[in-house]
Amino acid sequence: MTDSRFEFWRRTVAPAAAASLLVLSGAAFAQTQQANERQEGRNANQDAKQEARSTKIDCRQENNKSNAECRQDKRETKQGGREEKRDIKY
Repeated sequence: MTDSRFEFWRRTVAPAAAASLLVLSGAAFAQTQQANERQEGRNANQDAKQEARSTKIDCRQENNKSNAECRQDKRETKQGGREEKRDIKY
């Protein structure tokens, strides 16, 4: 009797438990990978915002342009950051 219970456990429960652990560990890795990609995307976006601010300030100081004239340079810089973020995430 005892041997048959152990045999049943060894043939059915143990492989199922091992398979579920593998699935769970894969899911945990995927979460970590996705979280890293999101963080890298946020960092790229923040860097682009800082660069855009600097671009606009430099544009106004160096070229003696108005705020409105330098706005497009800022928009282009921010758009480049958004594209970089998309490249990271997808």
